[in-house]
Amino acid sequence: MKEMVRYGFTLALICVISAGLLSAVDMLTRSKIAAQALAEEQAALKEVMPEAAKFTEVKSGGEILYYRAFDSQDKLIGFAFKAGGKGYSSVIETLAGIFLDGKISAIKVISINETPGLGMRVAQDSFTRQFKGQDALSLSAVEAISGVTISSRAVIDSVIKKAQELKELIKNEK
Repeated sequence: MKEMVRYGFTLALICVISAGLLSAVDMLTRSKIAAQALAEEQAALKEVMPEAAKFTEVKSGGEILYYRAFDSQDKLIGFAFKAGGKGYSSVIETLAGIFLDGKISAIKVISINETPGLGMRVAQDSFTRQFKGQDALSLSAVEAISGVTISSRAVIDSVIKKAQELKELIKNEK
């Protein structure tokens, strides 16, 4: 009995020390991780709207709905938004830029965990460049990748759906 108490105490001590160390590492790295995530987000925004000089977030309840894109003279030139759709084995998140006329400037896949090799092809430039210049509400000229139809449709459908939501949100902004 005495031995079980000693083992229990040793295990509890190890757990407390481990939790303390994990907490300390989290506190030390949290700001660096947040800064890196912000830098990656800004770079991705610049990729999908290269004409923009700055972006402002539009939030609702702490959630970012979309971004406004402004040129160097602070004139609104378009919007950027995140869209997500269920692919074959994961949710595929994209970031899309859209001009005021409803044409897509570019899209970028920002989060994907599809089948290595085949499913990951939706993140390749050969697929994403099809979106450039397309009407965001139809994307009729964007062709799904053969063999990756589910993932391709997930990207296409999620961008269309989010573009329709954005259209409703920005009716009076132009």
